[in-house]
Amino acid sequence: MSSIRARLRPRPMPLNIFPDMEGLPRIILTEATGSSAEVLLYGGQVVSWKNERKEELLFMSSKANWKQSKANRGGISVCFPQFGNLGSLEQHGSARNRLWSLDRDPSPLPPSDNQSSVDLIIKSTGVDLKNRPCSFEFRLRISLSAGKLILIPRVRNTDNKTLSFTLSISNYLSVSDISEVRVEGLETLDYLDNLLNRSRFTEQADAITFDGQMDRLYLRTPTKIAVIDHEKKRTFVLQKNAMPD
Repeated sequence: MSSIRARLRPRPMPLNIFPDMEGLPRIILTEATGSSAEVLLYGGQVVSWKNERKEELLFMSSKANWKQSKANRGGISVCFPQFGNLGSLEQHGSARNRLWSLDRDPSPLPPSDNQSSVDLIIKSTGVDLKNRPCSFEFRLRISLSAGKLILIPRVRNTDNKTLSFTLSISNYLSVSDISEVRVEGLETLDYLDNLLNRSRFTEQADAITFDGQMDRLYLRTPTKIAVIDHEKKRTFVLQKNAMPD
C-alpha cells in the first residue's frame, strides 16, 4: 500500500513594477510582516531594503545619479563577469551597467512560503563577445522574506568554449557611527590591503573594528560573517554558498 502526497505551490507575494522619476523600471518586493525591497532593472541593483519597522538597512550614496548611464554606489550590486580591475575587462564588469530583463522562464528553485521574489536575466551582447568570445546567460533571483534578503546568481555557458569569469555580490550596509561597528568571522585570514598596493597581511585582531579608512580584500572567507552595530543594536549576518574565492 502506498500513498502520494502533493504539496501545493505557495502563492507568490505580489510583484510591483513602477517607473521611477527618471523612467527607469523599479521593482518593489513586499512581504507579510511589512518589510520591502526595491530593485532597479538597470544593473539588477537592490537600492533599498527596509525591515518591518520601515528602517532602511542599505546605504546609498547621496550622490547617486538615477539616470540610465552609470552604476550607483550603494545598495547591493552585481559585479560580473569581472570583479574590480582583476582582468582585462571594464572595472567591475558590464552587468551593473546593463538593463536587465524579467526572466519569464526562470530555472526551477524550491518554492518558499511567504516569500516575494523576482527573476532577472541578461545575455551576452556583441560587446561582451568582442571582449571575451564566449556567450553566456546570467540569471539572478532576488527573494525577500521576513528578516531575510537572498540573492541567487546563476551563470550558464551557452557556448562550446570555456567561460572564465569572476563574480561579486557587493553589499553596502547602513550602520551608525562606524566606530561602533565590528565584523566577526574574518580573524586569522590573509587579506590584500588596497591602500598599500595590495600588500598581503594576516589579520591579527579577534574582530575587525574601524578607526579610519579601510579597503581590504579578505581571502578564503568563511560561509558566514557577522556585522555588529552596537549603537543600533543590530546584527547583519552575511552568508554565502557555492561562491569560493
